[in-house]
Amino acid sequence: MMQGKEEVARYQFHVLSFEGPDAYASAGGIATRVAGLASAIADSGFDVHLWFVGDPEKPGHETLGGMHLHRWCQWISAYHPGGVYDGEERKREDLARSLPPYLLEEALLPHLAEEGARAVVLAEEWQTVDAVLHLDWLLRSAGVRQRVRMLWNANNTFGFDRIDWPRLTAAAVTTTVSRYMRFEMIRAGVDPLIIPNGLPRDAFYRPRPSAVRAFHSLFGGRLVLAKVARWDPAKRWLLAIDTTAELKRRGIQPLLIARGGAEAHGSEVRQRAARAGLKLLDRSLPAAGEEGLLRGLQDVDDADIVVLDTLLDPEAKKLLFHASAAVLAHSGHEPFGLVGLETMAVAGVACTGVTGEDYAVPGWNALPLQRSDPRDFVRQLQHLRQEPGEERALRNNGLATALGFGWPRIITRFLFPHVGVDVPCRSPADTGLKEAPRPASMLTRGRYPQRKRQPRRAHPLDRDQPAGNGAIYG
Repeated sequence: MMQGKEEVARYQFHVLSFEGPDAYASAGGIATRVAGLASAIADSGFDVHLWFVGDPEKPGHETLGGMHLHRWCQWISAYHPGGVYDGEERKREDLARSLPPYLLEEALLPHLAEEGARAVVLAEEWQTVDAVLHLDWLLRSAGVRQRVRMLWNANNTFGFDRIDWPRLTAAAVTTTVSRYMRFEMIRAGVDPLIIPNGLPRDAFYRPRPSAVRAFHSLFGGRLVLAKVARWDPAKRWLLAIDTTAELKRRGIQPLLIARGGAEAHGSEVRQRAARAGLKLLDRSLPAAGEEGLLRGLQDVDDADIVVLDTLLDPEAKKLLFHASAAVLAHSGHEPFGLVGLETMAVAGVACTGVTGEDYAVPGWNALPLQRSDPRDFVRQLQHLRQEPGEERALRNNGLATALGFGWPRIITRFLFPHVGVDVPCRSPADTGLKEAPRPASMLTRGRYPQRKRQPRRAHPLDRDQPAGNGAIYG
């Protein structure tokens, strides 16, 4: 096996995606995935380049956190201020035509000129397929194709009808994010590898205890639920409305804090709430972070649903996910379920669906919903609230589950073996991360809460230290 430093030096990674870390380029889980994946590989010392449809007002190239950001299609984006998918077809065509030659001439060939050098190209979603095919042809023409490993990943089934699967599978190894998505791709005649989504180390930082107390004090003991998703029928927003109505009918005083998007289904959700007799209140957050969320949720006593029209930043979202009684992350079609995993990472209660959420174990680390009957969720949540020991166990088991999805672990276990990298993915050794909590198998089980009081240990989510393991991140 090659020594670690030599192995790192000989590899160059390129991630191709429509979405990216800019606010302009961020529309959902794909942006989170590519930014986390690229950042984690870069933290291990590898030369990493992320190519995406970026903000036209930002530099075309910059270095951030050890990785190179390349903003493509900026001249088109300048005419389409609505975000990454505004003018999607023009951007897709430009990406496929102009990016592969530039990537080959300016990055790959200079790197591969070194003896023993290798490169890995990781492409995301159907919009990059033609770019992958173009790059494959260019690499073969240059006589260096055998020194570049190319992987193409499907996060969803969007655009499957536009993909030439035989050509794509000949050009790249196909991957996806869950067993559910693998089954969907097998139906299309493709046999992909599974590389799950991961979590960055800051996903495990908990909100300030004082912010959690302030959050609870705002609502006077009401049952607070949260849902953050696109206004999409597949996200089962109507079930969330029906669940809120059922809780209110039972006199439980629920409050649903919702963050949707700009999709047309939002009007149908509002109509459903009105027919159910639920009072809906729209709110904008006056600032970012925990303080902005707390200020934005003041004086909502007469509302049953608060719809936030402000994008939730990570700090605000973690407070919402941790402090709510449950996060409604259930979907009828969910390729992976990143929101549920993010909820677990801050020891929240995740209510998931039963499609792509491979990490969810019913009653042990999550509350999966199998039916469209709101009474299903109400029954599970009431049982959990009546058994504090089980709720603590479920939150702890969820946290321990999320720890297994730290990006360095995902990359080391699922990605590196398929691209020939012989060293583990690690973050810098000076991160200051503490030891992980006990393994999931040693945590209190939901059905068997401990009865003997144990001395209090430092909580794995104490402020300013993640619940991660030094072995996970360095």
